[in-house]
Amino acid sequence: MKYEITGNNLQIVTVELEPNEMVYAEAGAMVYTSGNMSFTPKARGGIMKGLKRKLTGESFFLTEFSPKGGKGLAAFGGNAPGTIKPIPLSPGKEFLVQKDAFLCAEKTVNLDLAWQKKLGAALFGGEGFILQKLSGTGTAFIHATGDFVEIDLKPGQTMKVDTASTVGWDSTVKFDIQRSGGLKTMMFSGEGLFITTLTGPGKILLQSMNLSELAAALSRFLPKQSSGSSGFRFG
Repeated sequence: MKYEITGNNLQIVTVELEPNEMVYAEAGAMVYTSGNMSFTPKARGGIMKGLKRKLTGESFFLTEFSPKGGKGLAAFGGNAPGTIKPIPLSPGKEFLVQKDAFLCAEKTVNLDLAWQKKLGAALFGGEGFILQKLSGTGTAFIHATGDFVEIDLKPGQTMKVDTASTVGWDSTVKFDIQRSGGLKTMMFSGEGLFITTLTGPGKILLQSMNLSELAAALSRFLPKQSSGSSGFRFG
């Protein structure tokens, strides 16, 4: 498989496949394909894995893309302005990603759930409670809102991150949710009640913007329905 990532903050990834190659993607991620590309929705891994994906809010089916009669092209993009990053995988290497980060992957890459065992992550992690795990061999592609920030943590090194800003990390990284500080800090800092802690060794990927904050920033510019009226007003 060959691939090219194009664009700046509205990126797409275009993959070139040989007739014996296949990629699978989240439903709705496809932007365009060549005319000889066939695509079929499948519950990869069987019904149980499909049901597990539904628990994360993802689609039950993933779509498989493969060319017929020669090389083929397929392009994929995220559901919000942002960037795309390839994640190379090899035997023994696992990478965890937040819900909605996965975009597409080669057929030799496994996509599964990774349940967080720590109580703090389970109770307060939100999307961090249920993570997606990438393993196997080949390349997967993930999407972030805004730009990626990549940090290599040394053994014992810890970063505190806004929970919605975390995208993914090596499975060697320890993950937990902690209080953002004392009562005053939690109530008035504007950073939320809880914060994610990531402890090395391993690589972590963060995003410069998160979708909920983007939606909140745009909401005041959207038309609002007046009370008791079917019309719309602006402002």
